[in-house]
Amino acid sequence: MSVRINNQDVLLICFYGPESTGKSTMAKKLAAHFNTEWVPEVAREIVESNDFTLEDIKKIGFAQNQRIKDKLPVANKILICDTDIITTRIYSEHYLGSAPQELDVLEKEFTFDHYFLFDIDVPWVADGMRDLSGQRQEMMEKFRHALETRNIFYTLVTGSYEERERLLIREIERMIN
Repeated sequence: MSVRINNQDVLLICFYGPESTGKSTMAKKLAAHFNTEWVPEVAREIVESNDFTLEDIKKIGFAQNQRIKDKLPVANKILICDTDIITTRIYSEHYLGSAPQELDVLEKEFTFDHYFLFDIDVPWVADGMRDLSGQRQEMMEKFRHALETRNIFYTLVTGSYEERERLLIREIERMIN
């Protein structure tokens, strides 16, 4: 179900999955390819380490959804989002053992037209924030489980970065047409 903005349907697409799987790089690259906008993972703008609080998680959730609202009016047919509120919940539960109730409301604020679940079959790359290299499989299962328990359909994105890019372009072109 696309969002109607300025008499134009905009498909909301979520690049989703564990850290270091190429989501941010692909979001930026595909936004340029499709001449549209993308929403970065705003958590990286709010926290500088994995030492955060439930209050920080609330800020991240509200800011992530606000960024979607800000980008929708200027998007061209699709808006690619590098993460969602489910992701915020997963990391909150992983690092803090719980998640703020506000995420329940924020999660329902947007319905994505399609999820692309990025697999962990590419090399893990350190960047100062990432620290789960030894838990990649566990995190992959948490991400997959979160979609499946919500009955959210997704496309699994696997292979080299070039293969991922080709798959994403093909699937997004199919959705647009």
